[in-house]
Amino acid sequence: MFFKKKKPQKTENSYDRDNKKPMIRASICTGEQVAGFKDIHTGAFEEIMLIRDTADLATFKERYGIEGEIEKVY
Repeated sequence: MFFKKKKPQKTENSYDRDNKKPMIRASICTGEQVAGFKDIHTGAFEEIMLIRDTADLATFKERYGIEGEIEKVY
């Protein structure tokens, strides 16, 4: 097949705090920002939502109970 099936989005609003770290992955070229979680053991990044403005970032932080600043990786 040429096309992959999309993974269903998680409906639960929690994450494994022991094994995953909240991060924002940003593109240097386009400026696009994606919030998600990075597995601290494997380095795999799980995309959760597109961040277009500060309201989207606030929604992400509120949904997952994240306080403080989130690391941004380019």
